[in-house]
Amino acid sequence: MKFSAQEEYGLRCLLQIARSDDGSMTIPEISKVEGMSQTHVAKLLMILRKDGFIKSTRGQAGGYALARPAEEINVGDVLTSLGGKLFDEEFCAKHSGQLSICTHAVDCSVRSLWQVIQEAVDQVTGGISLADMMNEDEPKSNVSFMSAPPSREKVGHR
Repeated sequence: MKFSAQEEYGLRCLLQIARSDDGSMTIPEISKVEGMSQTHVAKLLMILRKDGFIKSTRGQAGGYALARPAEEINVGDVLTSLGGKLFDEEFCAKHSGQLSICTHAVDCSVRSLWQVIQEAVDQVTGGISLADMMNEDEPKSNVSFMSAPPSREKVGHR
């Protein structure tokens, strides 16, 4: 399982803005620091702005700034905004095994695995704020997997 380049680079752009001295950065500044093209940075910032993580200011003193405090920006929400969920529950609801697209699904039993993985990813990334990532080299989730065994609830078929 991998996070997409868009998810990683978008999160890095957001961190650069959050860490900037004056609280905002321009596309050329982010591009230079991150080694990405200005076009790519602009595309990522457009997504982040549209989804309410950053705001933009036009003009000579313009740039991009966080739309709310870093403590209130959830890393899981950012990753979902940039790349979507790993497991799309809607797919199984729309394709119940009657279509040729489902011929290799064998009762869709593998979706239970993907759903458990999605829940684990959501739990970990949902417990990390942008501020957590700014304050530490290794962000610590508010979630402890050592304290309780993962849920082994069987996922029902749709």
